Amino acid sequence: MKWKLLLATLLTLVVTAVGTTGCQTISPPPSTPKVAQSLSGIFSQQSTGIWVTGEGKVSVVPDIAILSIGVEAQSASVAEAQSQAAAAMTAVVAEFDNFGIAKKDIQTQQFSITPVRRWSDQEAREVLIGYRVTNMVTVKIRKVADAGAIIDATARAGGDLIVINNINFTVDDPSPYHKEVREKAMADAQAKATQLANLGGVKLGKPTYINESGIFTPVVREYYAPVPAPAPSTPISPGETEIQLSVQVVYSIE
Repeated sequence: MKWKLLLATLLTLVVTAVGTTGCQTISPPPSTPKVAQSLSGIFSQQSTGIWVTGEGKVSVVPDIAILSIGVEAQSASVAEAQSQAAAAMTAVVAEFDNFGIAKKDIQTQQFSITPVRRWSDQEAREVLIGYRVTNMVTVKIRKVADAGAIIDATARAGGDLIVINNINFTVDDPSPYHKEVREKAMADAQAKATQLANLGGVKLGKPTYINESGIFTPVVREYYAPVPAPAPSTPISPGETEIQLSVQVVYSIE
């Protein structure tokens, strides 16, 4: 009888152990970190309220001209084409010196030597007929009033090899206008948000989000075809350009 009692005791212990194991529970996942909760609050705040885009503009008179000018020569040999282009470009650069343009304001934009080919019906293929040398520079003209005279002088100096691509007018240092254009952009945003709040029958609160999209200074551009020499006097007028800025503002609703 003792062995039966021992067997019953062992079975009771096994059942108790299995039951205890099965009753264990899985711990819940850790709570959301405070940083994630904070970001969630920010996004939730920005998704409500009144969103507007304010624009600011300031008209200014350009104070510099950027001239794209150079020479292009073509000949049967590379050496001859280079020689012609070098002589013409030297004469053009001399005119820049005559107008007091600093070396730092002259930058090479393009220099290339390319073969020139044409189709030959007799040989049924393209044949080499020469080489073209192109030398282009950009010149910053700080005295805008001299732009027309510089174009005329360099066109005469470069002769039939002169190439003038375009002339741009812009502001050398637009930073003094940035404060004014920001003020106008924010005032525009405030006016738009106020109108929307009135139309919606709500009270406009304070800005909760402000983002500046960047300042844009357009370039006034004029194009020119290759200028033959001699040429009549070239009138140049820089006109006006605008410094622009936009801001996105979110206002709360009280």
